[in-house]
Amino acid sequence: MGKRGKRGLSEEDKALWNRVASTATPMDRSGAPRIIPEAPKPKSPIRREATTAERLPAFRIGEKASFSANPVNHAPTLSARLAHAPVRMDHGTHKRMVRGKLKPEDRIDLHGMVLAEAHPALISFISSAYERELRLVLVITGKGKDRDSGGPIPIRRGVLKHQVPSWLQSPPLGLMILDIREAHQKHGGGGAYYVYLKRRR
Repeated sequence: MGKRGKRGLSEEDKALWNRVASTATPMDRSGAPRIIPEAPKPKSPIRREATTAERLPAFRIGEKASFSANPVNHAPTLSARLAHAPVRMDHGTHKRMVRGKLKPEDRIDLHGMVLAEAHPALISFISSAYERELRLVLVITGKGKDRDSGGPIPIRRGVLKHQVPSWLQSPPLGLMILDIREAHQKHGGGGAYYVYLKRRR
């Protein structure tokens, strides 16, 4: 061992003591070894999905927004919905009707009327046809105008064309009607409807 100095341990003793002390476990006041908690591991950064705003390209004031030239509309058209609706009348008569082989017994032309005029006129016509025990009548709505009027509120193309089937299926008219189909081309095509009435009880 190295030579002790006048005071305390020699340099070699100090070095040995420091090595031993570094491997010892500290004890608390009760005499039990003190448990030193491990340092928490650094958390890995959490990946998050980019928000909608972050995914969108930057937009500058004055820049024109770009739209798809051919937007996809998956909703079925009114004509498709009527064509695929369940057949509630005799199937043979139905085939003849949609092929234009049946001649309507009466007709009403709602083309050019506003909704407030067309609705009561339609109720009166269908009620009268039912009372007269007619079976097939024609309701003419027109296909609608090609463009908007330019007013502050956009007007849907063919308002009557889209509204009339709803009127025909709702009370009081729905109670008198057996089937509704878009007319054959010879009777107006997309601008008219066949209305097949129930038999009067």
